[in-house]
Amino acid sequence: MDRLIARAGLACGVLAFIIACFMSLSGDWSGLFSREAARSMLALLTSFFPPEVAPAFLRKAAYATLETLAISWIGTLLAVIAGLFCALPAAGLWGAVPKGITRMLLNALRAVPELVWAALLVIAAGLGPFPGTLALAAHTTGVLGRLFAEALENAPREPYLALRRHGVGPVAALSYGLLPQITPQLTSYTLYRWENNIRAAAVLGVAGAGGLGQLLYYHTCRSGDARSAEGRLRSHLTPFATEAEWQTYGLIHPNTTVKPFLWHNSEPPRGRAQQCDDIAQEG
Repeated sequence: MDRLIARAGLACGVLAFIIACFMSLSGDWSGLFSREAARSMLALLTSFFPPEVAPAFLRKAAYATLETLAISWIGTLLAVIAGLFCALPAAGLWGAVPKGITRMLLNALRAVPELVWAALLVIAAGLGPFPGTLALAAHTTGVLGRLFAEALENAPREPYLALRRHGVGPVAALSYGLLPQITPQLTSYTLYRWENNIRAAAVLGVAGAGGLGQLLYYHTCRSGDARSAEGRLRSHLTPFATEAEWQTYGLIHPNTTVKPFLWHNSEPPRGRAQQCDDIAQEG
């Protein structure tokens, strides 16, 4: 009976918290479904067509797309390597103290969003894909390290312990006793994070970390609005699914007349204009 009352109290508390969260949201909810809002969204969508197919633009878009994919792939690869090494102590294979320290490190890495990592690393390493790659690797290491550690903890230890009792070294016992059991999970986690990192790599470019996002940011800065085709190129870079399927993505027409989302004035602030000039020199 006491347990039932405790569960009911917990459910009521969670429900009250959810209601309070909704009540704290500010804004005109009725305007979301108004005719004016629908007209504005329709105008934005129709401004995407016809697509821009100029050869110079397509070359620039293709290069930026490949750069975005390269950032996501290398960042994920570095994160897999670092995450697997961190997962060993985080799973308790080296004792309680290394487990606690490593888990705190992984928590710190994934607590900082990729965009914040990119902003910090752009200051340290300059504009380009290199800081974007490191930003993705840092955040994804925290995520994959924790997931890999959980998979190692939940895997049966009997094969690993049996090999150790027969004199097999720790590396060989891990390779033959634990890793084969969790390889499907590790592969699934890796592909899922790569899918997320493709999208994240396009966003990181807005902070100067290369790829499609950097091109978008530059042309939005230089034109003063979001009408540039190069600035809004390929509105959807759909990531690879775990089955490695591509979906097509659209191109934005240069006549889009949407106010920039980075500022409210017609001209970008001086600091952002300077960043645009830096990006232009890089490109």
